Amino acid sequence: MPAKKRNYRKEYDNYQGTAEQKKRRASRNAARAVMVKSGKAKKGDGKDVAHKNGNPKDNKASNLKTQAKSKNRSYARTKTAGKKNPKS
Repeated sequence: MPAKKRNYRKEYDNYQGTAEQKKRRASRNAARAVMVKSGKAKKGDGKDVAHKNGNPKDNKASNLKTQAKSKNRSYARTKTAGKKNPKS
């Protein structure tokens, strides 16, 4: 049985395009810019800027760290897609 094709337009309309998700994405992008400006991250370094407390809108310097993509994106999730341990 062939895999069902993803409907990217529907995904964007239902989730990524919502006002809340746009604000979160903009805040994550701003966090990356802060880390690049401070010299803690570089373009193309293959790392993510992680928020220690799990809140993408909290861009205090004490809440940001660079982390390998595999580490930052591998935390376990609950049924509602929230982090089990937000400080992981």
